[in-house]
Amino acid sequence: MRDGFYGYVRDDGQVGIRNYVLLLSGTLYANPTCERVAHTVQNTIPIVHPLGRCQIAPDLAQTFRTLVGHGINPNAGAVIVVDHFKEAGCEADAIAHEIAQTGKPVEVVNIRNAGGVVQATAQATNLAVALNRTITGQQRDKVTLDRLVYGINCGTSDVTSGLSHNRCVGWVADRIIEAGGRVVGAETTEMMGGEELIREKAKTPAVADKLLGYIAKMEREILACGVDLRGSQPTGDNMAGGLSTIEEKSLGAMMKWGTTPIVGAVDYAERIGREGGLWLMDTPGHGGESITGIAAAGAQIMSFATGGGHTINHPLMITMRLTGNRESWSRMEETTDVNVSDMFDGTTLDQAGERLLNEVLDICDGKMTKAEALREWNAFAITRCGPSV
Repeated sequence: MRDGFYGYVRDDGQVGIRNYVLLLSGTLYANPTCERVAHTVQNTIPIVHPLGRCQIAPDLAQTFRTLVGHGINPNAGAVIVVDHFKEAGCEADAIAHEIAQTGKPVEVVNIRNAGGVVQATAQATNLAVALNRTITGQQRDKVTLDRLVYGINCGTSDVTSGLSHNRCVGWVADRIIEAGGRVVGAETTEMMGGEELIREKAKTPAVADKLLGYIAKMEREILACGVDLRGSQPTGDNMAGGLSTIEEKSLGAMMKWGTTPIVGAVDYAERIGREGGLWLMDTPGHGGESITGIAAAGAQIMSFATGGGHTINHPLMITMRLTGNRESWSRMEETTDVNVSDMFDGTTLDQAGERLLNEVLDICDGKMTKAEALREWNAFAITRCGPSV
């Protein structure tokens, strides 16, 4: 089994598998400037969103934490934070200050101070060109698997999910953890019905209590809206795929966790600790929101396992898709990277898992996913705590 990958070693000890200049929008109004620059300058990735102002304090803090987490993510070799004015609680200078603690180059462009969006675009374009000339001279170095933070998630689950592709992801998670690496899972919705398994797998009672608290909070919030979770979960595509209850969906989703203990639980978009092992984050089941939280936690790569087929991918955390459903592979091969449906024909879990691990490490070494080749960036979405104000 391969024991490492080639990545960009950062000053703070993290290892990037890509070396992008990140164009990080502070608010809705800076989005077009980020997108114009990304359209013009090679090796740039835009992160855009509708938030950053007119949010209640907990929401604003969550937006700030998520944006900072993306700037800190090691796949960003340099960062340009773009803002239109000065947003209390989510200021571009404060975001840049936090990111700069990693030692990577960080710049701020303020549209109002620049003299308008045209001048701001010119300023950010020049900065992006200069930063590219600085960071693209960096070389990849061989590092061991303990430097990997592996994100795991699933979507459009069906009856094949818990039997094939989710088990493969769990096999890979086990190998990375055995080597000292960290794995980050999420999707509180898909923990419902698996409470007993959480108690068995949690390293300490405190970790179990924290996760069970996340589940209880989510149930309370859903009921406070006057609806029952079962009105929306399992989703229509889950039921079309043969799943009938949220409990059934959850137990299949948990196969991604592998066999090692859960060492820690974190809030949405919170950085995980240094301890190797499986970490779980409090997120909705909504794919865009859950994988955004995982990217903010520091994952360089994610395996997204899908039963019915999916087109999700994150702009900064490299997202590789796999399926163990033969029909989904035939319908969605053009945007799915790995097929493990031969597990239903006798291929063992070890064989399929090693195939997936090799693909993960090839991508870490620089191989493009199909989504990267298509320049698809469709899944950056920050979870909300409350209403806009």
